[in-house]
Amino acid sequence: MRFLVDMPLSPEVARWLSERGHDAIHASAQGLERASDDEILKRARDEQRIILTANLDYPRLLALGRGEGPPLILFRGGN
Repeated sequence: MRFLVDMPLSPEVARWLSERGHDAIHASAQGLERASDDEILKRARDEQRIILTANLDYPRLLALGRGEGPPLILFRGGN
């Protein structure tokens, strides 16, 4: 699976997933430290990645996008 780990989560999450055979990148490794939520969504959509985040804004943005994706996994308890 392909993942884009958002800034609220540690880069260790991307490293852990990579060690288990997944294609996982952290937003900071892609120069997205200051990217807007919309930019993160676009990057994940363009690269067909699943966003891993703790940012509660994403579900609302995805709902407003009328199902255009990308897939999202939301962590509510941190790392």
